[in-house]
Amino acid sequence: MLPLLQAVSDGRDYTLKVVESQVGGQFSLTEEEMRVLLPSGGAPLFYNRLAWAKTHLKKAGLVAQTKRGVFRITAVGKELLQNPPGRIDMAYLQRYSSYARSASTAVETPAEVVASAAEATPDEIMEAAHARSLAALADEVLDRVKSCPPEFFERLVVRLLIQMGYGGSKAEAGRAVGKSGDGGIDGIINEDRLGLDAIYLQAKRWEGVVGRPEIMKFVGALAGQRATKGVFITTSWFTQEAKDYAASSQYKVVLIDGARLSDLMIEHNLGVSVVASYHLKRIDSDFFADE
Repeated sequence: MLPLLQAVSDGRDYTLKVVESQVGGQFSLTEEEMRVLLPSGGAPLFYNRLAWAKTHLKKAGLVAQTKRGVFRITAVGKELLQNPPGRIDMAYLQRYSSYARSASTAVETPAEVVASAAEATPDEIMEAAHARSLAALADEVLDRVKSCPPEFFERLVVRLLIQMGYGGSKAEAGRAVGKSGDGGIDGIINEDRLGLDAIYLQAKRWEGVVGRPEIMKFVGALAGQRATKGVFITTSWFTQEAKDYAASSQYKVVLIDGARLSDLMIEHNLGVSVVASYHLKRIDSDFFADE
């Protein structure tokens, strides 16, 4: 992580491809070593490690993504390099609140990511690695959503709810969202294909925290529409007061923050795709039954 941060220290925009050879040179890697692939064959091993390093630095706020595939060092990163540590690792990054917060909301792994690989079973190691991969993917998904236009966010919310089984057809849902546009309601979507009940939506592509006043306005809008169910979706997060108010309201109000939004997108395969599959195999007891 430290060599990568130093490679982009001049504050210009970079891609991983541009800094790959520079960082590889710091480790005295040959061209042949740079081309070594992961066991899955999906990508070069060194490039994969560079990508993970960038992910962790970004979560700590030391680098920031400026556009798709492009990043640069932040003021926080430059400050660190004025008196750099001997190395930057995941334990070091815990001192940054954004990194600690993302780690605390990450998917829990077996035995707290297993204290030592030497004590873990192969299944535990694979599950822990899978959980870490999902957590990193969730961060990247949320970054992409935040960088998209507000109109795209509204369409994304519709598509997500459809893939979760709400809204009837895509055409019906598309006509509903964005039509009401007043009274604190961003859209309405059917709870089922027959339209027996409706869910009212509020979609906020925000950076700042969403507090109790915003939820109160949403609940007031539900009352004005004589609605009973609402979903408030944001790319940021909610204060505890906002959560408590939603939970105590006479209306059924579901709050979906940025972390939950990215998890749902991954779970329902929206904006993500499978790049590799690993099959765990065990002895077929029936095959050896007549042994």
